[in-house]
Amino acid sequence: MGKIDMSKYKIRTDLAIESIKDYKDEIKSEEKVIDDIKITKIEVLKEHEEMINKKKGKYITIEFEDVTDYNNRQKLIKIFENELKDLLNNININESSSVLVIGLGNEKSTPDSLGPSTIDNILVTRHLFSLEGNNIEDGFRCVGAFNPGVMGVTGIETHDIIKSLVENTNPDFLIVVDALAASSISRINKTIQMTDSGIHPGSGVGNSRREISKDTLNIPVIAIGIPTVVDAVTIVSDTINYMEQHFSYVAQNINNPANRLATSNVNYIKKKNIKDLDTENKKKYMGYLGELEDDEIKELIYEVLSPINYNLMVTPKEVDFLISKLSEVLSTGINKALHKSFK
Repeated sequence: MGKIDMSKYKIRTDLAIESIKDYKDEIKSEEKVIDDIKITKIEVLKEHEEMINKKKGKYITIEFEDVTDYNNRQKLIKIFENELKDLLNNININESSSVLVIGLGNEKSTPDSLGPSTIDNILVTRHLFSLEGNNIEDGFRCVGAFNPGVMGVTGIETHDIIKSLVENTNPDFLIVVDALAASSISRINKTIQMTDSGIHPGSGVGNSRREISKDTLNIPVIAIGIPTVVDAVTIVSDTINYMEQHFSYVAQNINNPANRLATSNVNYIKKKNIKDLDTENKKKYMGYLGELEDDEIKELIYEVLSPINYNLMVTPKEVDFLISKLSEVLSTGINKALHKSFK
């Protein structure tokens, strides 16, 4: 059977690292691990844009585990700060360049409030630079911040609001923060993506607004986001994959007295040595689903859920607490990257 064009089934992801998984030979990536935090750097070229539906540019992905732990959070902030500094250096942003930080999203909807929550803790200095005889110490740059809301509330295209701000305040570059969508449960609230290619607000939930990028605003745009939602197709598809791993693990260990009691309490995300079921056993344990490839399973689930409007966007129940900690990571990292003297 030929490769299925999954674009028509609206499998939703804003993450370049997920978009390139079927194109590892064409699109190269670099990986490194610091403690337990993984950093992946991808460069999307012009010829890759249609292939993965991502704009040309550099994409940096930071994958982590528990952001609620203080020590983990401090490590993550430092890594995020350093990667953001490197990205700014790559686009020739110097220490005196002025910036406008934009928090996209709806502050009244918790999963979509990452941008506004981050903006609340950005150190703004633009008003001080505008004062006559200002005596701002070295190590602080001119920073403004704004939350434009969402079109459903304001009635105004977000791009138009930002364009007006840019024209009137003349920043040298933009940083835009937004909540994203992922096509894997394991990445929800555990992945930071930053890119110099800009952003389409709302694209992850199928509500794409006009692009915010250097092409539309004529100044560099750094987009930073964290996936906070996943759709039902992904949840069901991932669950089927974990079921397959469960059957395989049980089959491997059922006759091993040391592991027999552990077969009902296994973390299949962290378990790395589980063998894939062979074709015969996949059909035996999974029935008709065992004959399908991952894309075909997603196609089937989409065809079942979409006509009844059950392809819901889902977020974890503790999202309020997580957004608080994630916005702390982003705001602190941005402040430290922008202001050399920020403590």
